[in-house]
Amino acid sequence: MKLRYTKSKILGLRIIYPLTNFKDKRGNYVQLFHKKIYKDTLNKTFKESDISCSKHNVLRGIHGDNKTTKLISCLYGKFFFVVVNNDKKSKNYLKSESFILSDQNRIQIEVPPKHGNGHFVLSHYSIFHYMQTNYYDRKSQFTINWKDKRININWPKSCKKPIISERDS
Repeated sequence: MKLRYTKSKILGLRIIYPLTNFKDKRGNYVQLFHKKIYKDTLNKTFKESDISCSKHNVLRGIHGDNKTTKLISCLYGKFFFVVVNNDKKSKNYLKSESFILSDQNRIQIEVPPKHGNGHFVLSHYSIFHYMQTNYYDRKSQFTINWKDKRININWPKSCKKPIISERDS
C-alpha cells in the first residue's frame, strides 16, 4: 500500500489522503496512520501524538517551531486550517495557505519545520489531531498573531470575535 498525497500550490505542503476509508451501513473505518508506510513515504518518524478539543468559534494558534514536522488531521467536526511560512530565508516568508479539514474529507496536512499553523472551529465541536516528529517544547515555540496584516489570512466570515487564549490575543 502506498501513501497518496498531492502538494499544495504555494508552500508545497503535502496534502495526504487516508490509507483506508471504508464505509457501510454501520458507519466507517479509517486508517489514519501506518508507521512503515508513512516512514517510507515521508522519511520521518513521529514521536508524539496529541489532540485538542474545541467548541465552535475557537481559534487556536498560529504556532510552530524551527525543528518539528507536524501531521494534522480532524478526527471530529470541521475546522478552517491555516499554515504560515515563518522561515525568514524563504522566498515564501509569511505566505499562507488554508484548508478545510473535517471528519468527512479525512485529509491530513504535513506541516514542515519553520511553519506555524492555526485553526478556527466551524462546527459545533471539533477534535484536532496532530503527530509531531519532536517532543513538545514550549520554549522553542513561536507565535504569529492571527490578525497580522502582513499575512492577510482570509479567515471565514464567522471569525469576527473568536474565542482565543491569552497567547493568541
